[in-house]
Amino acid sequence: MEKIIFFGLVIPIMAYVLYLGGMAIMNGFKSKEANRAEKEESQSETSETFYEQSINLSDELTKLNDLKEKGIISQEEFEKAKSKLLNN
Repeated sequence: MEKIIFFGLVIPIMAYVLYLGGMAIMNGFKSKEANRAEKEESQSETSETFYEQSINLSDELTKLNDLKEKGIISQEEFEKAKSKLLNN
C-alpha cells in the first residue's frame, strides 16, 4: 500500500519536472535562434552601410580628382579635401 501511494505521488511529480525541464530547454533554443537571427540582420545592415559609405567615398574622391585635373582646385586643396574625407 505504501508503494502505491509513493509511486502515485512520485510519477506525476517526476513527469511535471521533466515537462518543465523540456520547456525550459525549448525556450532556450528559441531565444538562441532569435538572437542569432537578430545578430545576422545587424551584421548585414552594417555591411550594407559600409558598402554604401565606401561607394560614396570613392565617388567623392573621383570628383575631387576630376576637379584637380581640370585645374579648378590646386594640389594643396585636393590633399586637404582628401584627408578630410578619409578622416571622417
